[in-house]
Amino acid sequence: MNQSNSNSTPKIEFSDNVQSRHRSGQIWRATFLLSTIIGIIALATLLLNITNQSSGYVVYEAKVDPASLAIDGVPLEAQTKEQLMAVLADNISNGAYNKIDRDTPFAERSRQEVYDLVIERIVKYNVVDSWLLWDSLTRRDEIMQIVETEYPDDLLRFNIWINLDFLRRQQSSDPVLAGVRTAILGSLWTIGITILFAFPLGVMAAIYLEEYASDNWLNRIIQTNINNLAGVPSIIYGILGLAIFVRALEPLTSGTIFGITDPTTANGRTILSAGLTLGLLVLPLIIINAQEAIRAVPGSLRRASYGVGATKWQTVWSHVLPNAIPGILTGTILAISRALGETAPLVVIGASTVIFFDPENAFSKFTTLPIQIYQWTARPQAEFRFLAAAAIIVLLLLLLSLNATAVLLRNRFSRRY
Repeated sequence: MNQSNSNSTPKIEFSDNVQSRHRSGQIWRATFLLSTIIGIIALATLLLNITNQSSGYVVYEAKVDPASLAIDGVPLEAQTKEQLMAVLADNISNGAYNKIDRDTPFAERSRQEVYDLVIERIVKYNVVDSWLLWDSLTRRDEIMQIVETEYPDDLLRFNIWINLDFLRRQQSSDPVLAGVRTAILGSLWTIGITILFAFPLGVMAAIYLEEYASDNWLNRIIQTNINNLAGVPSIIYGILGLAIFVRALEPLTSGTIFGITDPTTANGRTILSAGLTLGLLVLPLIIINAQEAIRAVPGSLRRASYGVGATKWQTVWSHVLPNAIPGILTGTILAISRALGETAPLVVIGASTVIFFDPENAFSKFTTLPIQIYQWTARPQAEFRFLAAAAIIVLLLLLLSLNATAVLLRNRFSRRY
């Protein structure tokens, strides 16, 4: 009897232990699920808030009625470039017309650019009222009544702030004519220089540390510092870029050493300085990601290569790198995605918040999409906040494109063992 009780006791304890572990597992599973749901809700809230501000009803007041600018019954929107030039010449002074032609000859301007000049110089639309997307959808009848009562002579339009005109227009102090072309070109120039500077250096450093460096105190210090640099706040890199690229290397980064810019007016606050600064920012991340990718290559491939008489470099070039390239490219693109969204380092080295011309080379003044978004959100007019929301969507699309490219490259070059 006693022996039976003693045998049943371990079974009861084992059963209680299994049930306790199952309960613990269920609690953790529910915690992980809740965390995922909270993250999805936060992301959805962010996207909905941005989308809500990127379109809606807008009331425009025109200084000059566009209908009065029709030529031979052809409305302003349908006029040719030559007709728009005639409208412009008839409604502004000869001096102003000639100045526009001197800045950029009309022969080099597109029809859309001339149309924008007519809107900017003659029609002069002004936003007098606007509504968010949710209000535009849920309070449409109320909005129509407000417009009929308060703005009977003005133009009501459902405006989607992100459109082709928004993408191809330069920055402007007028929200009706403002666009992000200059900011997009500045971001692309900056990121291009970042990639050219950081990618080869990062991969070469990772190859040395993983394949050639011995395990001694010096290399351990180097590896520790690389890991620490990956967590340094980005504004610190901005201060470093200001000291090195903007000031110490000003003849190089301003282009005066090549005779490209005037030494009396040039300074180092250029696209080249921005790209090199962001290159320093992402360099530790590229090195660490490349090291992980190289470390993941099976050692059997190296031993097989050595077994047939290959040298160290032949093994690295022909076997290690081809198998590590998916991870290297994925890590690099994700690091570049971080650089694309950075603002603080660029503010420190002198990115322009207001600039009305496109960058022509690496020594040009510049702005970027994050800087443009920051500048618009600081403006008091609600219309600039709508433009900022549209610019955020453009930036998110660029980031998603980079991340999609990372996935495609990883799937394209990945190998199974």
